[in-house]
This record gives sequence, structure tokens and C-alpha cells, in this order.
Amino acid sequence: MTSEGSNTTAITLRTPVKDDGLRLHQLVAECPPLDANSIYCNLLQCSHFADTGVAAEKGDDLVGFISGYLPPQKPETVFVWQVAVHEKGRGQGLAKRMLKEIVAREACKNVTHMETTITADNEASWALFRSFARDMGAELEHHEHFEKDTHFGGQHDSEFLLRIGPFTKKP
Repeated sequence: MTSEGSNTTAITLRTPVKDDGLRLHQLVAECPPLDANSIYCNLLQCSHFADTGVAAEKGDDLVGFISGYLPPQKPETVFVWQVAVHEKGRGQGLAKRMLKEIVAREACKNVTHMETTITADNEASWALFRSFARDMGAELEHHEHFEKDTHFGGQHDSEFLLRIGPFTKKP
């Protein structure tokens, strides 16, 4: 668990617990344009995938969350499912701190790469992952992965798969 902040309330990073599931669901709802998952899915993210997720609290508020997992076919890769930062936690480098927290965990001791998917117009996420790649001394590759018409039936923009690695630096 790490803590950092200004002279006001610090933001603390910790491993999620199942009691965070409903809070995560509410956080995502307050962070448009993030895609909402079911509360049940959020409960699984906070329990089954807790070792590769991170919750960020400021006082009693959940102000950030990253859900991720280790794909069974790629044990050297952590896949970042979703990054949520509430307006109360923005402007402090919180998202990148949470990414570094995950790769520093025991569950990720063999992880050399990170993957995620991002829509072409999500400038904040592109900037975050480019900055993370620089900090980790890693290359960043990307290609279209989930296509708008083929995979989303025209209901969601295409998602590009970003692959960062191998890491040459530690967080």
C-alpha cells in the first residue's frame, strides 16, 4: 500500500476487496465515457482479480480504480481492463501511480509486458500509456483489435490493442 498527496487528504493505494464492488460500479458511473459493467462483474474484479487491480482512496472516497488480470495464455502480460479516476483524484498522476502499483505487486513478479485496449479518440488514455511506457523504458506497439462493425455490431468504436514491453525499468 502506498500513499501520496498534497497537504490535504492523501490518496492511498491498496488491493481491492469484494466490498469495493458496488463502490467501483458507482465510480465508473461517475466517470463518463467509461463503459459500465454489471455490479456482479465489478464484484469479480474486486475479488477474483484483486491481485492485479488497485483501489485508490482519498479519505472515505474511492477516487480511482484499475481492474486488470493475467491472461492465461500470456502469464508474462498484465492486461489492464479499465482505468477509472474520479474528478476528485485527477491532476495528480494517479492513473500512472496505479499502473506502477500493479506491476510492482508479487502477483506480477514475472510480468514483462502490459496490454490494454483503447479507442482512437481517447487521448487521455493514449497519453497515460505512452507516459507509462517511457517510465518503464519500454516500447509501445498498437493495432486495431476489436473492430467497430465486426465485433461491436456498429455500437462501439473500434478498440486498439496496445502492448507495452518488455519493461527495462522497475516502478
